[in-house]
Amino acid sequence: MEPPHAYFSPYPLTHLRRLRIDLPRTAVDYPFSIPVIRAWEPIEFSSPATFFVGENGSGKSTVLEALASAAGTVTAGAAPANRDPELVQVRRLADRMRLTWNKRTQKGFFLRAEDFIGWIRGQVQTRAFLQADLERVDEEYEGRSEYAKGLAKMASAGQLRAMQDRYGDGLETRSHGQQFLDFFQTRFVPGGLYLLDEPEAPLSPMRQLAFLSLVKQMLAEDAQFIIATHSPILMAFPGAEILSFDHAPPQRMAFDDLEHVQITRDFLNNPEAYLRHL
Repeated sequence: MEPPHAYFSPYPLTHLRRLRIDLPRTAVDYPFSIPVIRAWEPIEFSSPATFFVGENGSGKSTVLEALASAAGTVTAGAAPANRDPELVQVRRLADRMRLTWNKRTQKGFFLRAEDFIGWIRGQVQTRAFLQADLERVDEEYEGRSEYAKGLAKMASAGQLRAMQDRYGDGLETRSHGQQFLDFFQTRFVPGGLYLLDEPEAPLSPMRQLAFLSLVKQMLAEDAQFIIATHSPILMAFPGAEILSFDHAPPQRMAFDDLEHVQITRDFLNNPEAYLRHL
C-alpha cells in the first residue's frame, strides 16, 4: 500500500519547488552521458520528503551532488558543495540546473558517507590539537600565575568546552550508527534543506526507523529532505514522493511498485528461492 500523502498536510511548503536542467546540445561525456540526465524533464517537488531510488549507476547520486552544488549547500563538515574539489565534474551539471524556490534557504547541508567519516576524523584531530595546546601552555607557563595560564589557555579551552557541550565526550566514542544519529541531531537547524546520499549506510533497521522519526520531527520545523537511498525502510516514509531513476526521465512511483520493495519482500518471504542459485 502506498503511504498516504495526506500525512504531510500539517507541514509548510517545500523550500525547493522545481528542478530543471538546460542540457547542452553537444556534450555527450560524463555527467551528460547518463541516460536519466540526457532524458531529463523538469521535476516538481510537491512533498517536503523526496526519495531518489534506482540501481547503482542510475545517476541519482550524481544529480543529488549537482543539486547540492547548484543550491550552494554546505557539505557536512566541509566547504560549500559549489567549492568542493571532489565535485568538479558534477559542477558542469550544476551549472545547467535551474532551481525554482518557494522560499530560498541557505540552511541545511549535503551529506555523503565519506563526508561524515572525514568529519569524524577531523573532530578527533581538532580535539587532539586543542588538548596538546593546553599541555603546551602548562609547560611554557610553569612557575607563572594561574591567571596568566588561564589567559593563555582561554581560546583552546573554550573550543574544547563548546565541543563537549555539543558532542559530549566525542562522537568517535560511539558506534558508527550512533555517531550518525547524534551528528544529525546536533547539526539540525529548522528551516533547512537537507540533501542526503544513502544515509542508511551506517544504520541498522531499528536505527533507520529512529532516523525516520528525526525526519518527521524536522519536517514539522520547516525542513525539506531530498534523499538518495536503497533502503525500503526509508522509502516507506508516509507521504514521501518517490522518484525512480531506473526510468529515463525519472518517474514517480508508488511504494509497492518499486523493484527494491518487491525484491526485498520476496526474499524475506522465501530466501531459499534466491539463495539456492548462488
